[in-house]
Amino acid sequence: MQEWFKKAKLGIFIHYGIYAVKGVSESWSFYHGSISYEDYMKQLEGFTASNFDADHWADLFKKSGARYAVLTSKHHDGVALFDTKYSDLSVVKKSPAARDILKEYIEAVRGAGLKVGVYYSLLDWSHPDYASVYPDGRVPADLSTVNRFSSPTDGTQDPAAWQRFLEFDRAQLSEVLGNYGKIDLLWFDGDWERNAKQWGLPEFKEYLKSFNPDLIINNRFAGYGDYLTPEQGIPVNRPKGVWEFCTTINSSWGYQPRDQHYKSLRQIIHMFCDCLSMGGNLLLDVGPMEDGTIVPRQEETLLGLGEWIRANEEAVYESVAGVPANYYGDGSVLSADGKTLYLFVHNRPAEAVCVKGLKNRVTRASVLHSGRELRRDVHGGAPWNGIPGILWIYLTEEDCAEMTTVVKLELDGPVQLYDGGGAVITNNQ
Repeated sequence: MQEWFKKAKLGIFIHYGIYAVKGVSESWSFYHGSISYEDYMKQLEGFTASNFDADHWADLFKKSGARYAVLTSKHHDGVALFDTKYSDLSVVKKSPAARDILKEYIEAVRGAGLKVGVYYSLLDWSHPDYASVYPDGRVPADLSTVNRFSSPTDGTQDPAAWQRFLEFDRAQLSEVLGNYGKIDLLWFDGDWERNAKQWGLPEFKEYLKSFNPDLIINNRFAGYGDYLTPEQGIPVNRPKGVWEFCTTINSSWGYQPRDQHYKSLRQIIHMFCDCLSMGGNLLLDVGPMEDGTIVPRQEETLLGLGEWIRANEEAVYESVAGVPANYYGDGSVLSADGKTLYLFVHNRPAEAVCVKGLKNRVTRASVLHSGRELRRDVHGGAPWNGIPGILWIYLTEEDCAEMTTVVKLELDGPVQLYDGGGAVITNNQ
């Protein structure tokens, strides 16, 4: 895993496509029949990207504090946002936009100093050769359950057609990886409809890495990815290994004007801190309008998140996962050397916040954004027996930030935690 990804902490996901014309769900709307396939594809006629400004996007993402971005180059509908010679189904050839959106995005994001991520759907519900085989090659007992966009509806498989589709997938990915300079991250989706053997793994991954040996690939690759991508439901327990939580600002990935179920900036920051506390990244999604405009409310959220990060940057990019929640419940991170503990305080305490089980002596406690020193106290414990007391850090209204406050605890050495269940003290001092 590349070090830049582990230190990036925040990425911006962009779901942009023809589905923004009518504000319907990306791809799934025709897959599940809420709109006909024909009406869905008619959205190509209304896709203009007339206000699409990749430089503005990149500037916004940088101001949000993000270190990378990921754009949907092609969703499950098969409509490419890039100029592809392997299909006529692209906004370059079939929409009034007639622009290589991916090219402009990559150049702008790279120019802003951000790492370039590209989303690509492995499955393609529009390609004539895609629905040619079944998952694992097994014909379902009940063919009435088969969706015509995914697999054959008559029980007959066509392995030759599937091989043609694999060649098509690789050809389009050769364009994505070969025509736009270095791509840092490939964010796959849609692997679940076929197994690793059907996708041609692990040879498929070796082929992709031939374009860039440092390429990072997410885990939606039939078991051959590099990191985990929990979605929408934030992990309760820390995932194993490198991971990234992807979620929406409201409830929709793409632009849906009826969806006003927005998360507040305070809630977004809280979720971001939860990711940091467990050593993960946040990939926060925006859904631009058909013309390329990012909804003002979403833009305001990104700018607000960036302001918070800049005020607390010391506890973000160079941090590692903090102490477990049973030591401090609101989440925390540690400096790389383990000698500084940063506590996230989401609400204004009535008196103080407490840390349990900390064996270290705190040499200084302060508010990170202001540098103001905080009064602290330790109650109980028997340090001569290795049992620490409870550390209380006192916060006033003036100490607290408008959003989440970060308390900085400087320790006398790398963090040491008590993991016992308490004991009878037979040797008092």
